[in-house]
Amino acid sequence: MAVNLVTEYKEHAQSSTWCPGCGDFAVVAAMQKALAALELPPHQVVAVTGIGCSGKFNYYLGANGFNSLHGRSLPVAQAIKIANRDLTVIAAGGDGDGYGIGIGHFLHAVRRNVDITYVVMDNHIYGLTTGQTSPTSKKGFVTKTTPYGAAEYPIRPLELALAGGAGFVAQGFSGDPKQLAEIMKQAVQHKGFSLINVYSPCVTFNHEETYEWWRQNLVNLDQEQGYDATDRTAAFRYVYEHNGLLRGVIFREERRDYQSELPGYAAEALVRQDLSQPVKDRAELLAAFM
Repeated sequence: MAVNLVTEYKEHAQSSTWCPGCGDFAVVAAMQKALAALELPPHQVVAVTGIGCSGKFNYYLGANGFNSLHGRSLPVAQAIKIANRDLTVIAAGGDGDGYGIGIGHFLHAVRRNVDITYVVMDNHIYGLTTGQTSPTSKKGFVTKTTPYGAAEYPIRPLELALAGGAGFVAQGFSGDPKQLAEIMKQAVQHKGFSLINVYSPCVTFNHEETYEWWRQNLVNLDQEQGYDATDRTAAFRYVYEHNGLLRGVIFREERRDYQSELPGYAAEALVRQDLSQPVKDRAELLAAFM
């Protein structure tokens, strides 16, 4: 079943224009494998993207897709899930898209806890616009816009998600697609908002943080004996002590998602409800605003 579904996703996908060696190839492939392992056919999945190299994620995934505005994938993804809770909804973006113009949406999505998965392809640079500093670029990083080195300290998405109360926080690496697929599988299964930050190397414009650099510097939590992913305080400490250079599931907590918390929210998806019936006291309601 899983093999057939992987084939189905690939048959629906469009040909790619990413640079050869781009880490985003592994991100799409890992998500296809995760969705196939969960036996979710393409017509039951929606991928929402913003702008940038990551904005083509929905084209290449092979499921339903919605290309939103720059940094706005999360509000659209949440709206889709609220309208049709039967769909598996994935939002995808890059570090510029999600942690730059989209940072406000990110924080509110974390605290709101709508049942969606957010995948951020983090390469520490703007790739589509040919190599400018991004919100996650390290201090001192030299790019076209920072020829003398970036003056700002980088955004730290893992700490932001943990502080905001995210129920599932993980980080993957394009150089280990097998682990990444397993992380994605767990994230999709999680009830509530899930963040997967993926270190996805830009082979064209970031020549410092290469695949080999990440392999040498990332700590694999799957190999850390005694690590407790259910302890938020321990997760904070681990992320801080390792300067965010981790891969694996960092924190998970089961709790009610946004729709479960809403009083009177019907179990039947909004898109399947009969909206043709007259609203009670419609005339009085209209009169109050006329």
